[in-house]
Amino acid sequence: MAEPKVDLASLSLFRATRAQVEESRNRTFPQWGGALSLTDYLARDATMELDEHAKDGKLITWVLAPRNDPTTLDFMSACETARVSSLTPLPPRLNPTQCTEATCYGVACVFTPPSKRKRGYASRMMSLLHWVNASRANLPKFPEAWGAPPEEVADSGEGLFSVLYSDVGEEFYRGGWEKRGAISTIWEVGTEEDDDEGWKWLTEEQLSGLWERDAVRIRKELANMPTSNSSYKVERPSAFATYLPTGGVCGFHITKSMFASNFSMAGGFWGVESTSDPGTYASWSVDLSPPPSTLIVTRLCASEEMFPRLIAKIKQAARRSGIGRVEVWNLRVGLKEVAGKTGGRTFIRNEHLPQIVWYGPGTTGNVEWANNEK
Repeated sequence: MAEPKVDLASLSLFRATRAQVEESRNRTFPQWGGALSLTDYLARDATMELDEHAKDGKLITWVLAPRNDPTTLDFMSACETARVSSLTPLPPRLNPTQCTEATCYGVACVFTPPSKRKRGYASRMMSLLHWVNASRANLPKFPEAWGAPPEEVADSGEGLFSVLYSDVGEEFYRGGWEKRGAISTIWEVGTEEDDDEGWKWLTEEQLSGLWERDAVRIRKELANMPTSNSSYKVERPSAFATYLPTGGVCGFHITKSMFASNFSMAGGFWGVESTSDPGTYASWSVDLSPPPSTLIVTRLCASEEMFPRLIAKIKQAARRSGIGRVEVWNLRVGLKEVAGKTGGRTFIRNEHLPQIVWYGPGTTGNVEWANNEK
């Protein structure tokens, strides 16, 4: 049964207490638990709190709650943010060939229980997030009608941008959020086999070294990106922004998808790289539900010449593990053309919609989100 609406001005955003964190996870289980039991679902989230992407205060659960009762378990909405390292080039007037490391935030687990929906709670929470994620010097004046801004919280703030992945459409998130690149390419795995000469399969542990090297490569690539290329998704971007794959950003997908599962990736391999061309590599995770099971590439790097061979190895990894298809997000223009020749089908997704909000100079609409992958 729906509850009476509470005045939005009487609510604010608070860092969740331990009890509120647990209550938030219990609330989301019926919708997101999948094949897991409640015990396994809660154990998975507790385990992931110890992972690289979450430790040292990087993962925060937020609740929208009454200002006069911030620790209540009857809060209106909740979400999580993960503090992530990112890169953005320095303005040309400072240094045209260098990037600077910046803080950004990934937003996840946005949830309002059915009894509290359609009252504007989630929208207000998402708007208030800007005031805990960004430097307040980069924000407009806080609306007087909303009351006082949220209190500043340790381990948060000073973000240059935030991103999220929406499964409720692009219109739900407003107040600065913009959809970018909800484009997938899918291959059916097929039956063809290939030998492993010239390739090295990578375990989860070995991927850490790959991602460290990848971060160096991304830094060099971003520093050399021009800001007037018509192949970009935004016209004449004034800035670029990208996640880095290090710090658990790529790794947490494996833990999340595999917890309490009977599935095992063949050989324990979660990536592959060319031994003859160090610039050709990929990593992945799996989505087991809803079916069909899918191997989803989390990071991919290849030239147009090497791309067909790399895709063949990724399909081989999927086939050996009993997975029927492979999915990649947002291939660059040249690779997208090659993908069609290798059997890839490219389309616009209507779920997992990437959205970004920019807090730096300029506007969100004039920022290019580079490496917008899984």
